Amino acid sequence: MQGVAHQIARSTEPDHASQELMKDTLTPEVMARSSEPQRFRSISLKVHDVSQLFNSMDPSPFLEKDLDDDAEDFIVSWAREFPLDEPLKLRIHLEHWPSENPESMIEQAVHNHFAHRAELTNLEFRALMKQGRFSLLIGLSSLAFCLALSKALLGAESGTWPSILREGLTIAGWVAMWRPMEIYLYDWWPVRRRSRIYTKLSQVPIELLHNNG
Repeated sequence: MQGVAHQIARSTEPDHASQELMKDTLTPEVMARSSEPQRFRSISLKVHDVSQLFNSMDPSPFLEKDLDDDAEDFIVSWAREFPLDEPLKLRIHLEHWPSENPESMIEQAVHNHFAHRAELTNLEFRALMKQGRFSLLIGLSSLAFCLALSKALLGAESGTWPSILREGLTIAGWVAMWRPMEIYLYDWWPVRRRSRIYTKLSQVPIELLHNNG
């Protein structure tokens, strides 16, 4: 991953010894939160400065900026590894600390980004379900038409060609059902899961750590 050096914490909350070693790099606000007894999964991301987190080509105000593609892919890919019902925390290790504490702004910007992603994914899900309903209507109509046509034209006629035509119409009718079956059996749940991951990340607690190198 270019431009973003990262460290992954796949385990749950660090033990007390680890917390003691990290005290010098934590801000007071972060130290207060890191002492919480609740256990959680954590994702650690290491960047040089604040600007590396966000898309430099996005002209939007800071709080509305998109995350850098590499940073977003890294966060989302690791969020997928953990169960959705387990608490998650994002730790950002910042090498160059700005003059003012950027924690609240970064947290709001990250939350805004993933909330927007969740909204877009929900729209995608609704569009997919709408397409599924139309596809199901077309598929059922095509299947009924093919079966009725097969019965009306061929009836109980025997022989090789009538059998081939009868089977061909039946297959054609079921082929028309392929798309709605694909949507309702396979396509909807990855979109729904992605939406839930984005929603979770739009509320994830964020710790900003000053990494002195």
